[in-house]
Amino acid sequence: MITKQPRPKTCNNPACGISFSPRRLGQAVCSPACGLAIKDVNQDKARKAIAQRERREIKVRKDKLKGRADYAKEAQAAINRYVRLRDAHLGCISCDKPASWQGQWHCSHFRSVGAAPHLRFNLWNMNKSCSACNNFLSGNIMAYRPALIEKIGQDKVDWLECSNGLLRHDIPYLKRVKAIFTKKASRIEKRIEGVQSWVAV
Repeated sequence: MITKQPRPKTCNNPACGISFSPRRLGQAVCSPACGLAIKDVNQDKARKAIAQRERREIKVRKDKLKGRADYAKEAQAAINRYVRLRDAHLGCISCDKPASWQGQWHCSHFRSVGAAPHLRFNLWNMNKSCSACNNFLSGNIMAYRPALIEKIGQDKVDWLECSNGLLRHDIPYLKRVKAIFTKKASRIEKRIEGVQSWVAV
């Protein structure tokens, strides 16, 4: 009976690189000397692989502990970031602060999350606002409304004001919101960075 010869391999030691016929399964180097030469590299790879696995396991455990409120918070943060980037060229929806204002920008709900939780992730209901209007003036709604009419139209504002649905966002939906708007925000950021680098040249 003729024994099939193993296929030649290239030694994994970069300083060697010769072709050799492995004598055992999984042999990656041509000799013990080459094995010793790359042991530190292999140990680093093993440590990194173990660390990555541990991080994944920690993430899985954390996800199991998270409740719907945690997922809602993450989804809200992702869509808020998108809205601020979407409206980056605009000033505050509720006052005369221009886009060049150097303070903190927020995402402000026309109808609050408490009053209309079903509109929490509705993009017509979410617009860029300065921290003063959003935090200290509860959105400054008297000024917000006419500016929103000018931005999206009377019909859409009327719809927002009359919408009184009951909706409980489940965890799969909240995960989708986070994933979608994280990706959308990243695309806008890349576009902005591209424009800025082009202008700088």
